[in-house]
Parts: sequence; structure tokens; C-alpha cells
Amino acid sequence: MLQCPRNLMRTVILSSGIILGVAAVPALAADPTGDWRVADGVANIRVAQCNGDMWGAISWEKTPGGRDENNPDASKQSRPTLGMPILLDMKKKAGVDQWEGQVYNAKDGQTYGATITPAGADQLEIQGCVMGFLCGGETWTRVGPPIPSSPVNSMAKGAPKTTGAAPKAAAPPANAAPAAAPKSTGAMAAAAKPGQKGSHPTDAVGDICLLPEIAGFAH
Repeated sequence: MLQCPRNLMRTVILSSGIILGVAAVPALAADPTGDWRVADGVANIRVAQCNGDMWGAISWEKTPGGRDENNPDASKQSRPTLGMPILLDMKKKAGVDQWEGQVYNAKDGQTYGATITPAGADQLEIQGCVMGFLCGGETWTRVGPPIPSSPVNSMAKGAPKTTGAAPKAAAPPANAAPAAAPKSTGAMAAAAKPGQKGSHPTDAVGDICLLPEIAGFAH
């Protein structure tokens, strides 16, 4: 009978342990949260988890001042597209890194069944279908880091349910020191990556879970 040298046997055992150890480490789940540049570059969509589901809203526009003029609801045709919900109530599908819900297309004012699927760390595949057919999709590119789950998100139900202008704050006393700018819980619209144009460093949206349209629906 052939006998394995003791050192060789020890090497085999150690190597097997390393392989088993690596295999036992679970793969990290893909994270669809963050700011994403749409395929034609005209807008960024901020995706965040709001009360357990994924929502997305426009966080930056290449051409500011857009309005939802194609909405079939006449009362919404004058609403700003900045901060407007685009990905609606996307729920995690069991066993896969994919979320399913609806997407609102401001170009035609219609809502479609949709899925979002992370493709690596820096791309998000979105696909929408009309009544289960006439499907189409595109790839969004990450321009902002993932957004950690925030305690503020669970309090979104306390946000106002109206979409009107926010009430003006009372004027401070004349001798009061200027107040520091409030910190946003949302991810800042990141500066452009090399080769990307049109990014804006100002965050005008903040935590999308506190947007009235999302807060009122998600809670």
C-alpha cells in the first residue's frame, strides 16, 4: 500500500480547509440603492429602501425645470419632475437579486410593470413591460454610492401628504447667527466620474423616503 508523506498529507488537509472556507462565505447581495444616471444621460434617479421596498425618484436633471406635462391626470401636469417618483413600490423577488414593481415613464405619462436588477456594482438593469408584453429595457450607470438604511425612512409616514410648497420658516432675529445648513439623509448627487458630463454637486432632493408622494403611499 502506498503511503503519503506526512508533510504532503498536511498540505492536502490545509488546502482542503481553505477551499471549504472560501466556499462557505456567502456572496454579497447586490445593492440597487444610490444615484443612477439613465441611459440617455438626461437625469439621475435616486433609489432607496423605504419601509422595506425600493423606490426611485428623479434627483438631478440635465435641463432643470422639467414638468410632468404628459401625465394623463391634468392636476399633475404642472408638477416638477425633480423629486418625482419613477420607480414605484419595488418588492424583492425571492431567491434572486431583483426587485419587481412599477415604473412611471414621464415621456408618455404611462406606468408599466417593471423589474430592476443590479449588474455588478456600477450598473442597474431596468426592464418594463406593457401587460406582460412589448417589453424593453435599458442600463443605468451608478453615479452615487449606496444609501444605508436610515431610521428616518421608518418615520416617513410623518411627512406631509400634500405636494404644495413647503411653509416658509419664520425670519430669525436680526442679531442671530446664521444657521448651519441641514444635513440630508439621502446620498448627495455625486460628482461625475471621468468621462461623464452634466453632474451637479447640489442635492435638491435629499431622502426620497420623505417625499410626500412616497411617504403617503409607502405607509
